[in-house]
Amino acid sequence: MPTSVTMPRLGESVTEGTVTRWLKQEGERVEADEPLLEVSTDKVDTEIPSPAAGILSRIVVGEDETAEVGSELAVIAGDGEDAGSAAPAPAQEQQAEAEPEPEPAAPATPSTEKPVEEEAPAPQTASDAPGGAAEGTEVKLPALGESVTEGTVTRWLKAVGDTVEADEPLVEVSTDKVDTELPSPVAGTLLEIKVGEDETAEVGAVLAIVGTPGSAPAAAPAPEPEPEKPAAAPAPQQAPAPQVESAPAPNLSGESYATPSPAAETSQPAAQPAEAQPAPAAPAAPSAEATKSNGAGDAGYVTPLVRKLAAEKGVDLSTLSGTGVGGRIRKQDVIDAAEKAAAAKAPAPAAQAERAAAPTEKAAPKAEPSPLRGRTEKLTRIRATIARRMVESLQTSAQLTTVVEVDVTKIANLRNKAKADFQAKHGVKLTFLPFFALATVEALQQHPVVNSSIDVEAGTVTYHGSEHLGIAVDAPKGLVVPVIKDAGDLNLAGLSKRIADLADRTRSNKISPDELGGGTFTLTNTGSRGALFDTPIINQPQVGILGLGAVVKRPVIVNDPELGEIIVPRSMVYLALSYDHRIVDGADAARFLGTLKERLEAGHFEADLGL
Repeated sequence: MPTSVTMPRLGESVTEGTVTRWLKQEGERVEADEPLLEVSTDKVDTEIPSPAAGILSRIVVGEDETAEVGSELAVIAGDGEDAGSAAPAPAQEQQAEAEPEPEPAAPATPSTEKPVEEEAPAPQTASDAPGGAAEGTEVKLPALGESVTEGTVTRWLKAVGDTVEADEPLVEVSTDKVDTELPSPVAGTLLEIKVGEDETAEVGAVLAIVGTPGSAPAAAPAPEPEPEKPAAAPAPQQAPAPQVESAPAPNLSGESYATPSPAAETSQPAAQPAEAQPAPAAPAAPSAEATKSNGAGDAGYVTPLVRKLAAEKGVDLSTLSGTGVGGRIRKQDVIDAAEKAAAAKAPAPAAQAERAAAPTEKAAPKAEPSPLRGRTEKLTRIRATIARRMVESLQTSAQLTTVVEVDVTKIANLRNKAKADFQAKHGVKLTFLPFFALATVEALQQHPVVNSSIDVEAGTVTYHGSEHLGIAVDAPKGLVVPVIKDAGDLNLAGLSKRIADLADRTRSNKISPDELGGGTFTLTNTGSRGALFDTPIINQPQVGILGLGAVVKRPVIVNDPELGEIIVPRSMVYLALSYDHRIVDGADAARFLGTLKERLEAGHFEADLGL
């Protein structure tokens, strides 16, 4: 019996999702729980597995199309069943190419074609299968997230006249929620570009026209100021600028916690923010060059961030084999290749080494200046959105920060004794973070005002009955905050494993939407970058966030029972609590931090460590 694949509920308040990529095509076999497609919502990008084993007989919702929660995405035919509606697709495609009239192919369109092509002009949509291009198929700007009404074309990856394959990245688009690549809905020739680089278009607007392979453009492209130019001449417009490959990537990571925004959660799988590149008038690049700018050979799908990182580090993407889904090249692949290339470089010649060592043996290497010096660039929509939401958080609540200093020498000693056995037993490293997390949830249970939320309009405050602890993770696409639900029910080992698991899946873009919402309090470990402390901004609608500074050894005056006051080296850390002064008073914050300090300095974690 055929099995329906439906859009699952991907998190709180999520009502719809956009299909970003099908990992299987109609007619292919899929196993139960094997990743079937990738879906993007305003909370997360994730893979949806197949609910059953069988043949993918029909795709109902095409790529870049949006579907509501519970709606049908595809149909899986059982092992002993015929593919059903998927079988007639090739016959209809052949008939459409042989007969110019669209009527024979029309009945098959709803069941076999991508919805984005159903809106194309009727005489030009007779064939939409990946194997054959549709003449005059419109490439439209899809809805790239909730409340998104428009997008800006940042770069065309193909020039007019170039050949493009079905699902091959065609254009980069930036919105206030995500920067991503849009694939071509069909194979064919890019006949016309209607929206040029750095131009903005509304959702549903036609960006380009892709036609039958080998056919000439019917008219000069819309952005070209000379419409009388012969049909064979539109290639010079909208050619990808050769300088794009060398454009430096902006620094998207910060030293302090940034309130998670949907922009960080709705990007295409592994897709990262792409800067809007300048597009000066230039001769059209040949198809091979355009293909090269698109990614790495057969891997095809390369995100803007990965491409920029590769250009920055001098890595040739065409030489890499991606470790991501479908062979996609990930950020880590580029970093690994750059490290191998650096290690393979031969040492400096002896004469050069002698000249370098002649003035002084302690001469520091000269740092290379950043290529961003002296440049003015347009903010990406994601960065602009983050900036706006940071200000909104500060304007929403009355925020201030209280800092205390804590002696964690006992914890440091316990950790040194137990970390080897702990890792062998639980499979994760024993860091300082689980100790802070355990002490935090215990303190939240004693001081629920810090674990609350306020509704000014209703005039109410809710003291949460559970401690849902958010952990800020420095992921490739920016800071993301997965949540440990019911953290107060876990012990030290449980928190260690949950933190390690969430961090790993967040960085590999495998975190589920439900794990990114519902937090009641947040921890941000700014000390991992060496910062002593900072003043983190509250993650709305929470009323508190705790910043963990770096654990450092320094001389401290302690009172010894026998020797009196002495100066000894101790492991010290600063804890910075930012809180909403509308509901949390300074005395409340001090009591919370006092409880936390007392618990950490006592260092009674032997039972949790089996010591």
